[in-house]
Amino acid sequence: MRRRLLPALLVLAAALAGCGDRAGQPGGAGEKFAIVTAFYPLQFLSERIGGDVVSVTNLTKPGAEPHDIELTPRQVGDVADAGLAVYLKGFQPAVDEAVALEAKDRSFDAASVVPLLHADEADEHGHEHEEAAGGEDPHVWLDPVRLATIADKLAERLAQADPEHAAGYTERAKALHADLDALNTAFADGLETCERRELVTSHTAFAYLAERYDLHQVGITGISPEAEPSPQRLAAVAEEARDTGTTTIFFETLVSPAVAETIAREVGARTAVLDPLEGLTDRGGDYLSVMRSNLTALTTGLGCTR
Repeated sequence: MRRRLLPALLVLAAALAGCGDRAGQPGGAGEKFAIVTAFYPLQFLSERIGGDVVSVTNLTKPGAEPHDIELTPRQVGDVADAGLAVYLKGFQPAVDEAVALEAKDRSFDAASVVPLLHADEADEHGHEHEEAAGGEDPHVWLDPVRLATIADKLAERLAQADPEHAAGYTERAKALHADLDALNTAFADGLETCERRELVTSHTAFAYLAERYDLHQVGITGISPEAEPSPQRLAAVAEEARDTGTTTIFFETLVSPAVAETIAREVGARTAVLDPLEGLTDRGGDYLSVMRSNLTALTTGLGCTR
């Protein structure tokens, strides 16, 4: 249905966008440069780098699961009107379409900045996950080092799109980079010495984090959090959890914890939240505070000491 409706919505949005100067450009005193972001981590970057000279509209609402969002006509219009659309190509098909048709020359693709891991690399053991066959793992924001590189490039793109405020974008990006460097140091120090390095998760969203900090991710499901694991996969994860002495099964915030709880009961482990930060929940906070909560959960669940 979406495939049939989206072209019509795009045409309608383009018509509603109407006339005016360049899309997203301030038209008078006090007006701000308009940025549309696809989901929360890109909103975080845009707000930190843009400061008070930009207005940021996020297409994925708080509490929504972003993988397969649909766009309303108003949201398509927001993409058409934006001075810059910030997205990650391949993660959200509806956003990809809207950007390609309405903001191709006014876009920033985070996936073009750093190499993405292939979906098959998400689990170090090479377990097959039907829903993740082929394609790339989009969860690059869970590596603070990679995210800092994306932030630097976004600042450059904003400076190009809105040169009047280029110096401010550059300065705020430096401050953000420093915060992400500090976060990376906290993770590296906190996870340096752990009793266990097996990270059993409800889905394989944490490959970038695992690669950065020498952890071994074991995902119950693949890249998509909505996929149902096969009985064989459940048995394999349970067996590995027993063999490695796993004491914590991690589940995420925006989907049901039922599968993780099933594994935990079977192996005598507990469950804990590990937030993939695809969107904020009603717990509040921001990227940095949620990542630090993730670090606390990891150091507790993996038995890490400093």
